[in-house]
Amino acid sequence: MTAAMYLPTFYVMQKFAMTTNKYQLFAVNPDGTPGQLMGHAEQKRMAFKEEVTFYTDATRARPVFSFKARRKLDLNAGYDIYDEARQPLGFFRKDFGASLLRSTFHVEGPGYTGTGQERSQLVALVRRFLDIPFLPIHFDFVQPDGQPLLAVERQGSVRDRYTVHVPDERVDFRVAAAIAVGLDALMAR
Repeated sequence: MTAAMYLPTFYVMQKFAMTTNKYQLFAVNPDGTPGQLMGHAEQKRMAFKEEVTFYTDATRARPVFSFKARRKLDLNAGYDIYDEARQPLGFFRKDFGASLLRSTFHVEGPGYTGTGQERSQLVALVRRFLDIPFLPIHFDFVQPDGQPLLAVERQGSVRDRYTVHVPDERVDFRVAAAIAVGLDALMAR
């Protein structure tokens, strides 16, 4: 079964702002350039426990989906993902214990579960012990049987830019987008 909003590849681009993380989601054109704007979100820095809402554009006139922490002050906090009518789309959480040496996240959605982990143990260790900005970071989310669900790849650049690949048609674009933004915000803490 294909998700209600399936998008096989898209970009997440972060715009720099002093007090706010701003994210734009773009479909990918056939030539690999950013295409249609699929969403815009703003998240206050150091206030990740509040809800992050995605809108159709920067006017923030129409909310289209969101994610919100289930609990505050919990290192293993989970985040529920909702559509614009507040119906649940999925869930993700950081696995704090498994993330000490290599960041690990879990995802659940209609008909699937999976675990995502940093692809490179070396990059994960370098990122923890040396302050080297702009390292490329890759996460691969797989089902328990090893089949891929989605991959999030941060390019090494001044501004964070992620390419999100979603080979599993059951994974809704909104779930994949919430995870990609959540990874960025949670790893920046």
